Amino acid sequence: MHLPYLISDLGLILAAAGITTLIFKRIKQPLVLGYILAGLIVGPHLDYFPTVTDLKSINIWGEIGVIFLLFSLGLEFSFKKLVKVGGSASITAIVKVLFLMGAGYLVGKTLGWSNMDSLFMGGILSISSTMIAIKAFEELGLKHKKFAALVFGVLIVEDLVAILLLVLFSTLAVSQQSAGTEMFFSILKLGFFLVLWFLAGIFIIPSFLNATKKLMNDETMLVVSLALCLTMVVLADRVGFSPALGAFIMGSILAETTQAERIEHLTKSVKDLFAAVFFVSVGMLIDPAMLVKYAVPIIIVSLVIIFGKVTSTVFGALLSGQPLKTSVQAGMSLAQIGEFSFIIASLGLSLKVTSGFLYPIAVAASAITTFISPYLMKLSEPFYNFLNKKLPRRWLKAIDNYSSSTEGITKLSDWRLLLRGYLTNTIIHGVLITFIITLSFRYLEPFLKDHISNSVQAKIVGVVASFIVIAPFLWALSFRRVEKKAYSHLWLNKKYTRGPLVAIELFRVLLGIAFVAFLIYKSFDTWISGTIAIALMIIGMIIFSKKLQSFYDKLEKRFMLNLNDREAQRPSILPWDTHLTEIKVSPESEVVGKTLSSLMIREKYGVNIAMIERGRNTIPTPGRDEMLYPNDKLLLIGTDTQLEEVKALLEIDLPEEDETQFPEKEMKLQKVVVHLESPVFGQSIKNAGIRERAKALIVGIERGNERILNPSSEFVFENGDVIWIVGNQKKIREVL
Repeated sequence: MHLPYLISDLGLILAAAGITTLIFKRIKQPLVLGYILAGLIVGPHLDYFPTVTDLKSINIWGEIGVIFLLFSLGLEFSFKKLVKVGGSASITAIVKVLFLMGAGYLVGKTLGWSNMDSLFMGGILSISSTMIAIKAFEELGLKHKKFAALVFGVLIVEDLVAILLLVLFSTLAVSQQSAGTEMFFSILKLGFFLVLWFLAGIFIIPSFLNATKKLMNDETMLVVSLALCLTMVVLADRVGFSPALGAFIMGSILAETTQAERIEHLTKSVKDLFAAVFFVSVGMLIDPAMLVKYAVPIIIVSLVIIFGKVTSTVFGALLSGQPLKTSVQAGMSLAQIGEFSFIIASLGLSLKVTSGFLYPIAVAASAITTFISPYLMKLSEPFYNFLNKKLPRRWLKAIDNYSSSTEGITKLSDWRLLLRGYLTNTIIHGVLITFIITLSFRYLEPFLKDHISNSVQAKIVGVVASFIVIAPFLWALSFRRVEKKAYSHLWLNKKYTRGPLVAIELFRVLLGIAFVAFLIYKSFDTWISGTIAIALMIIGMIIFSKKLQSFYDKLEKRFMLNLNDREAQRPSILPWDTHLTEIKVSPESEVVGKTLSSLMIREKYGVNIAMIERGRNTIPTPGRDEMLYPNDKLLLIGTDTQLEEVKALLEIDLPEEDETQFPEKEMKLQKVVVHLESPVFGQSIKNAGIRERAKALIVGIERGNERILNPSSEFVFENGDVIWIVGNQKKIREVL
């Protein structure tokens, strides 16, 4: 019996990849370079080693690798992270991408390449490698540094930009010219489906995972996760996008669920296997003769990547208000290209719009910059020190003043809040209404015409059914009050005229009428019947306004619960009914003027004080000699009973427990599992110095079936202990 080439080729690929990666691991180089070298060895261009027979099948395996690679990047991405990275990362990323796009295009034209080759080269150079940067940070121990947060933020924004570039380049390749209208509609289409998939995904998938939680062991969770990934891949392909986009979107949706870490852990092996095949297939496309022939362009491109990325990132970071040191360190950490560059290069090859030399140039430049990248990261601080000595004092002072001045620009005006709220409201509900109406025209109307003989009746049923479905979203689009507080301030403020507010409300109502008119006039040709139908629907919405609001509020509540479920998930320690709450010290309280050691609140009541907020100052995990003052806000952790007992001591009325107040203070109850490599293993709480180093408070420990609340300072940590701790998540991670 003859063994299929697919199996023998896969065995050859993995054997070569295994040997090269062991070598690269030994010499402490990125494994991606080992995979590419393995591809070169088993590729068709070298006759000294066994060669892969069925290149077509390997390319299919490589495409699967891209899908799972983008799925895993999506799991690390999440839309909420994109919102949280803030303006600094966004400005830095945009400046960097635009600069490198332009530089890549100019290099291509200077070397005499075609417009399409030059444009794709710009795209290849513009995106840094998330995989390589994160891996290098882990190996060099830089993840805790201040600039690392900026670097990760830039990488998150660049991932989204790369997805946009894939869509734009695909459109451009098909049209073969820079058709502005076509590009605009491609971006509009991408935005529409991103919003739609995100809304539908967050509403449905977390609810589904929570409902089936008890049925999900590791095996079923893995199968379901991969099924969801490939389903979105098919959907993306059906609507004209790349399969990689679908995988990335599903990963980012699952990243918002409480099962994100588990899914990431379970799919890691699958991702690693297929990603290895993808990078090996990248190496198989490299012709050594081509590398020799295009040695000069490879060197030029590599220099552009290194100097261009460092310069543009530093400039972008300074522009966004970052200090010089952070800017320089971030710039020297992003001077490489990687996985997205390969995907963009392979897109050009598959669409047959780029020359054959572009791909090996991109791979060779990636190999050079990946090799140099860790050394640049190590040299970033010495280089900053060099600049700090050589740059004129007035330049350094100007940079410091600019950085300080931008830190305070955070408060949004009422108008900005209101306009942002209205814009978000309009986009979200406009997308949902458009999607429902489109489904009605494509599927519901033909179905009703086939099953109802009277065509007029079929149209009426279709329009009424569609209207009933869109009614809650139509109400939210036209009548729902957005940003009530900002709206009230503007309405009551005599400095401003109420005209713009009235105009906005009128526009919302007219937009709702336009959607209804579109739904009706598509089915009814006569103006009279259409006008009557619109009037009846508007009257119906006014009459049933309260019911629509109630139904919409339920939908919104479910969506927000799913969206925030991962962050707001109550930890499993809650059978103790332990939670965070805030209590204000009354001026009349007997605790005023006394130290915590004399009050013995923890010893008497079992309640821990996680933080004191005093005016604009915050005191995390206050020491025993800290004194309480009138109107101090105490962030306490305890059970309902314990808090009730403390209530009489601190204030007359216990305020409503609202954990939504605390994320700004970054004080969270979280768990840490002690293992043999943990820094605190074998140490007592006192000797570990967690309180002093992490500014955190240990409130409970689980050891096997035993739960120890408020452990003594002499308690010694053992392997497998679960520590429940209150503090800043980043600081706790650094120490533990």
